[in-house]
This record gives sequence, structure tokens and C-alpha cells, in this order.
Amino acid sequence: MTSISQKFELLQAKNQCALIPFITAGDPDLEITAEALRVLDASGADFIELGIPYSDPLADGPVIQAAATRALKQGTRLMNVLQMAQTVTRTLRSPIILFTYYNLILNLGKQLFLERAAASGIKGLVVPDLPLDEASDLLEMADSVGIEVILLVTPTSSRARIEAIARQSRGFIYLVSVTGVTGTRSHLQTRVRDVLQEIRSYTNKPIGVGFGISNPEQARQVKEWGADAVIVGSAFVERLSESTPYRGLRAIKDFCGELKTSITSNYLEVNGRSD
Repeated sequence: MTSISQKFELLQAKNQCALIPFITAGDPDLEITAEALRVLDASGADFIELGIPYSDPLADGPVIQAAATRALKQGTRLMNVLQMAQTVTRTLRSPIILFTYYNLILNLGKQLFLERAAASGIKGLVVPDLPLDEASDLLEMADSVGIEVILLVTPTSSRARIEAIARQSRGFIYLVSVTGVTGTRSHLQTRVRDVLQEIRSYTNKPIGVGFGISNPEQARQVKEWGADAVIVGSAFVERLSESTPYRGLRAIKDFCGELKTSITSNYLEVNGRSD
């Protein structure tokens, strides 16, 4: 499997915007999670973000919090997720990005966590509560095992912080589209467009936008603002938790295809529009 940076190079050579779905590991169980990874991989995903369930997910909204609670009740733990990933990643074309909170990493030990994640085929890591002044140590350790740590920028980040994150982030820069937790939104903040341009003034690294994107129209808007990747979480988690696993898998398959179509260059022609 290619690295995150390599995959972005391939996409940018084709002038393509990446689609990054998010799902919570273990919801409804790890067997369905494994199948969901395969379904998304075959339905237009370019990368897949896999959330580790955690009891105190400060960055997550109600949909993902509920999914994490269900997964924890099923007995899903970090090592179970990595074992599952090891059996699936070798068959996927989409690099897997692990989304986890810093406490879980510290509890296992940073080096051991990274070694086991790398052995499971994980290519990227997002840690929403990683303090920037502690990031260098984790970044260096992750570099040594082939995992790219992606840092987050928010609409309220200072110029100095944006510049520091742009310099240190690996793979791409994760721009949070809203102030607050994850979850679907009816409107996106136009401030995102301004922050995108500000980040561009510091780096040529790819920029992915997430938090709050819930439909194809919003995905297309983010792409038109200049994002290199669109990250969609709660809307996938919600669909996967539909009444039966079969319906959930079918729902994320269809939704993934719709989103990918919306951010392709010929979306307007396909939909009969000229604006």
C-alpha cells in the first residue's frame, strides 16, 4: 500500500480531490467494520479514517460519541482494532488513517503503539488532542516506522500556530471546518475558504477539510474553495448504524459513490448544470 504522501501525489497529478470517509471501529462490530472498509475502498474512497472508540471523545459530536459507546459496549479495544486492520489493509488500495486520542497512545507507550499500528498496515495518524508542543517527539517516532502524523488547524488558529502546524504536519494538513465538535451541519463557514488560502501561503502540502460536511453539495463547495481532500465522518457513521448491517453497508456504499461523484471535475456536466 502506498503512503499518504504518495497517494496525494498520484491524485494531484490527475487533478483529483480526495475523498476520506470516517467510520468508528467496532460499530456495530469489528466484522462489519472490516467489511465497511472493503466497501468504502471499492466505492470511491481514496483514504479511510478509522476511529478508535474512546470513553471521553472531546472532539466528537453526538453521532460519533454514540457509535464509540456502542463499540465499547461490544468490547472493542485498541488491540482488537489493530488485529482486524492487519487482516484487511493488505487487500485495500486506500491508505488507512487511524483517529485516536492521545491517552490511548500514552497508555500503551508511544513507540509500541506506533510499531503495532505500522505492523497492522496503518499509514496515517490523527490525534485531535495532541498538544502541539509535544508533537515533535511523536512525529519523529512515527516517521521511523512509516506512519504520517496529520495535525489539525481550526478556523480560530493564530497565524503563528497555522505556520507551525503547516511546517510539522505529515501527509496533509487537516483543516477543521467548524469551531466545535464533529457532526453534520446545514451550512459551512466561509471562513474555511480564507483559512485554506492562508495555509497555502505557508506550505504546498495537501489540505483536507473535515468536521460538518454531510452531503455532496457541501463536499463540492469545499473542493471549489481549493481543498485537496474532503473528510466526511458523522454522515457515514449514521448511515452505517442503520437498522441492519446489510442496509448500513449498502447505505455507505451509495453515499460514498455520491460524494466521490460530487468532487470529480465533471460533476457539473453529469448533473446538467453550467454554473
